[in-house]
Amino acid sequence: MMNNFNLSGRRINALVLRHYYLIRGSIPRILEMAYWPTVQMVIWGFVTQFFIGHSSWLASAAGVLIGAVLLWDLLFRSQIGFSMCFLEEMWSRNLGHLFVSPLRPHEFIISMMVVSCLRGFFGLLPSWVLAFVFFEFSIFSYGLGIVAFFSCLMVMGWALGMIVVALVLRFGLGAESLAWVAIFAFAPISAVYYPVETLPAWLQIIAWCTPSAYVFEGMRSVLIDNNFRYDLLLGAILVNIIYLFAGIFVFSFSFLGARKQGKLLQTGE
Repeated sequence: MMNNFNLSGRRINALVLRHYYLIRGSIPRILEMAYWPTVQMVIWGFVTQFFIGHSSWLASAAGVLIGAVLLWDLLFRSQIGFSMCFLEEMWSRNLGHLFVSPLRPHEFIISMMVVSCLRGFFGLLPSWVLAFVFFEFSIFSYGLGIVAFFSCLMVMGWALGMIVVALVLRFGLGAESLAWVAIFAFAPISAVYYPVETLPAWLQIIAWCTPSAYVFEGMRSVLIDNNFRYDLLLGAILVNIIYLFAGIFVFSFSFLGARKQGKLLQTGE
């Protein structure tokens, strides 16, 4: 039984290379990864520049909006990067070929996580560079602790990605649009651009059930008060554990059902 949980670095690496070559050979895919994060950052950067001259609060924390945009895009890219790996296999009718090979579902998940990291890094790199060049803002200047918040957002994105993939397995490609819109259901309660206390009391309870709310509150604490909140980091990690196990469970349940029903061979464009 334990043998079923063995990991093969060669199989994981092969799948990562498959997506690397897919992206490397497609200029539109490369541009798509960087386009929206860059546009978002430039727009909010100029909005910040305008507000700095009209708000003493923003003047004291000039990077708070830019930082929020960069972190939100990281969460979005993590989730969409994970989901896109799976959708690419469905569009090309490749799932059946993959799973008649020795590839295991957990190896497939790990490879999608790796590809999601790579897609997120290279997609966000231009916006990080331009944020520094245009607005002299670098979120990494606030210490290594901010990297821990980055990691929490990545893990949350993977968990949501697994749930999206599970829904696509269950309902077919008719549900693929969820890959682009599902994450935005969390935007109002993630407190991206405003503190959690801005929300109604009943909605604050729901907000604290999302790792992203802890992360964005922690980001504002660092940028505005120059205070790294370890309690918020711990909260994000604990809630992330629940999200990650929920994502793994839902994905595994849907995958086993799809395999028994032969859906892995029937899906595609």
